[in-house]
Amino acid sequence: MTRRLRLGQVGGGEGAFIGEVHRIASRIDNRFELVAGAFSATPRKARASAEALGVSADRAYDDFRMMAEREAARPDGIDAVSIVTPNHMHYPVAREFLRHGIHVICDKPLTSDLEDARRLAAIARTAGDEAGTRFFVTYNYSAYPLIRQAREMVAKGDLGEIRVIQVEYAQGWLASPVEREGLKQAEWRTDPKRSGDGGAIGDIGTHAFHLAGYVTGLEAEALAADLHRFGPGRALDDNAHVLLRYSGGARGVLWCSQVAVGAENGLRLRVFGDRGGLVWAQESPNEMFFAPLGGAEQRITRNGAGFAAGPIVSARLPAGHPEGYLEGFGALYAGIADVLSGQDAGQADHLPGIADGLRGMEFINAAIESGKAGAAWIGF
Repeated sequence: MTRRLRLGQVGGGEGAFIGEVHRIASRIDNRFELVAGAFSATPRKARASAEALGVSADRAYDDFRMMAEREAARPDGIDAVSIVTPNHMHYPVAREFLRHGIHVICDKPLTSDLEDARRLAAIARTAGDEAGTRFFVTYNYSAYPLIRQAREMVAKGDLGEIRVIQVEYAQGWLASPVEREGLKQAEWRTDPKRSGDGGAIGDIGTHAFHLAGYVTGLEAEALAADLHRFGPGRALDDNAHVLLRYSGGARGVLWCSQVAVGAENGLRLRVFGDRGGLVWAQESPNEMFFAPLGGAEQRITRNGAGFAAGPIVSARLPAGHPEGYLEGFGALYAGIADVLSGQDAGQADHLPGIADGLRGMEFINAAIESGKAGAAWIGF
């Protein structure tokens, strides 16, 4: 396939952050073209957003159900839909497009509750088996070049048998009650009806959880979580400390917070084995530190386009030209385009899918259950 894939989007209208991130990411490698959308549940806003994005009026929809039906019937209908709504809408929107045979690219977390996630996973698997319809979840940090390098190093045995995993994701943007001051992103993320039962644990904790599993290849088997709400009157957690037990005996600690004053986007991963350890931080994404047992610490940098072997690497630029957040999203969209156009070449194994989304929801649910039980150990 040489043409650009036709992309639709649900959500992401005027004032939305993550919708624009997805649109930029889809264009970075010139693999997608945005041609349709139901950008808002408010008709005026949906039409205004479509006009601003250059989407023709006949493909600007007020309702996602109508969009799925009409796009599926068009000979030039969309190949995939990007879902960038608040969490509570992920399930009904994804279900509708899967039923019409349209590939789905869904922002995380998969849904707002575990039962919807399980139902959606069943629908996605059936759609995949019967029609080859694919489902992707945008855990974008897994596409950073050095994160993929770290995964390769763990798989090759450079760290030996993994013993300890420490991952944290610290932000400070909810340190004050900005949800009461009209900040849209804070309003829906602190609202259980739109976000689900998880606050910080669902918004950023699930990113940290996925990253640790992606790099190490280990499956978490049980957790004990202390979830807390520091914001006065806040209904959802804004800070969480989680102990993790992994397959093979490794132990982990996950901290996520949105009330860490001074923290911006502090996603940090440490992995220690019996032969070495590595450290990576998202705010300095183009360098990683590896310490072999008995040897000096090594600074590993992203060495430019083609860094490391194979097509899974997302680096595009020469050494010393930083790549980060948008490029990570772009690498996912490029990989998705490869898979959908039959040029997989190993990409599928590195693209988060429905199983990753469901596992993230199981993690969120177990953490909430553990928190309610006084940080009791919960298997999941």
